[in-house]
Amino acid sequence: MTINCRGHLLDLTEPVVMGILNSTPDSFFDGGKYQVEDQIRFRAEQILTQGGLIIDIGGYSSRPGATPVSEEEELYRVRKAVQVVVRNFPDAIISVDTFRASVATAAILEGAAMINDISAGMLDPQMIPEVARLQVPYIMMHMRGTSATMSELTRYDHLTEEIVRYFSERIAYARSLGISDLIIDPGFGFAKTLEQNFELLNKLADFALLNLPILVGVSRKSMIYKLLNSSPSEALNGTSALHMAALERGASILRVHDVKEAEECITLFRKLYNRY
Repeated sequence: MTINCRGHLLDLTEPVVMGILNSTPDSFFDGGKYQVEDQIRFRAEQILTQGGLIIDIGGYSSRPGATPVSEEEELYRVRKAVQVVVRNFPDAIISVDTFRASVATAAILEGAAMINDISAGMLDPQMIPEVARLQVPYIMMHMRGTSATMSELTRYDHLTEEIVRYFSERIAYARSLGISDLIIDPGFGFAKTLEQNFELLNKLADFALLNLPILVGVSRKSMIYKLLNSSPSEALNGTSALHMAALERGASILRVHDVKEAEECITLFRKLYNRY
């Protein structure tokens, strides 16, 4: 599986790491760390030197209960971060984490290469048509509601089947508009209980029938630290354990805070299953 990122063909036949660069004051783990130019440059360099192939820039925290951010503020944060990365690392593949079409457009014009949308176009009806116009790869995640309401929308009759059906519908719509490079993200922690998150991870291989790369974002999330009675800062070991489980079930992209450790998981996975 190969996707076209501004002329750079990214091969997802083997798993790769996407490093998180949150230019926000309130993200659940690294909020406030990467808001000025030197911090952004440091984080981007860290991701790349530790082996990350994609830098995922976000300007709007999507954690449950996060304070809403205006379009203008998100645009400012994202454009600034993208500009810093492009200026210092012109060959880097940049993804932008946004559900707003206007932010997606601005980011691509500044040099980003793909869009990572937590709502799969459900929060902004202009998003998928705009991605089709821009002709860039599109990551679509499963969620329900918004950051403010999703914790109340966790009732499913058949969890995995309903999410597969959701993706089937969103994929068909995206394809009908001409988007060729699609990636799916089951949305761990978004409108799912702790038990549902683990059920979803256990059944991750079921999503292979969609024949698309699968992104997994479990890094330091509450499904780890709540089960272990710890905190996000203490959740690295649990994150690595779940990364290995995700790789064994078909994950193509690990979206992470800790790039070096995720790369080590991939190296061990490939050795274990003779994938060199």
